[in-house]
Amino acid sequence: MPSSRVQFVLDNPWRFTRLVISGFRANQGLLLAGAVAYYTLLSMVPMLALILVLLSQIQEPRELLDTLHDYLALIAPGQVDVLINQISLFLENWKVVGVVGLMILLFFSSLAFTVLENAMSVIFFHRVAIKRRHFLMSAIIPYFFILLLAAGLLLVSAVSGSLHALDASSITLMGHVWSLSGAEKTLIYLLGIIGETLLLTSLYLVMPVGRLELRHALIGGITAVVLWEITRQFLIWYFSTLSLVNVVYGTFATAIIILITLEVAATILLIGAQVIAEYERIGTAPGAPHGLQT
Repeated sequence: MPSSRVQFVLDNPWRFTRLVISGFRANQGLLLAGAVAYYTLLSMVPMLALILVLLSQIQEPRELLDTLHDYLALIAPGQVDVLINQISLFLENWKVVGVVGLMILLFFSSLAFTVLENAMSVIFFHRVAIKRRHFLMSAIIPYFFILLLAAGLLLVSAVSGSLHALDASSITLMGHVWSLSGAEKTLIYLLGIIGETLLLTSLYLVMPVGRLELRHALIGGITAVVLWEITRQFLIWYFSTLSLVNVVYGTFATAIIILITLEVAATILLIGAQVIAEYERIGTAPGAPHGLQT
């Protein structure tokens, strides 16, 4: 038997969608997404560079860069080569940065997670009003996710090495020989989708204050992944056919395109959080205020 919340969503899908949209607008979701996107832009290269410096001590840097290239395509379609080139350049010269430089990079790497936690606290205002997180815990969370990303990249890089062998392989089934050429890209894509869902679910589990049920976080994670995959395909088509960004912004076009992509991704991430928040509010007293009112 479905729970009362699930039944409400199934019986009133459009009403629930309107609640999510109105709640997102009341919480100034686009403003929050802009802040998250800006700080993610500041944090992305330092964070990925630090992760690769750490992992390059135990694995070949070229393999790590190839794996990272495949998965950055899910986040920044059309601008992957620029990011990889910059990260690769840092990786070749990281020893000249020094201890102070590495500490600065550690600081900038955590900014995106800190701002995301603050944005989540607005969306999950009904939780923050009851219980606040200790500042030391908030300081540790960004580095927990950086280590989680490093472990995930190492695992995926090891698995990708095995998948590359599929391109030259084939199987015989009922007398027919089936080539596995192209299966590698499909499997890597599916692995990326699974990893993306798990990462977003973990963000929804950890970032909001208080305990969040796993199935609620999974609802938000799946919602965000589905919306992002649809939007990502549109962005790839738009930037390759209709976009005038290169004409208008010239040499700044790469940064603008990445920022636009990150803003869209941050908006979808926060919409997933709003879905969870509205799902939690089902059955509560009507008229409960949102985090911000304008």
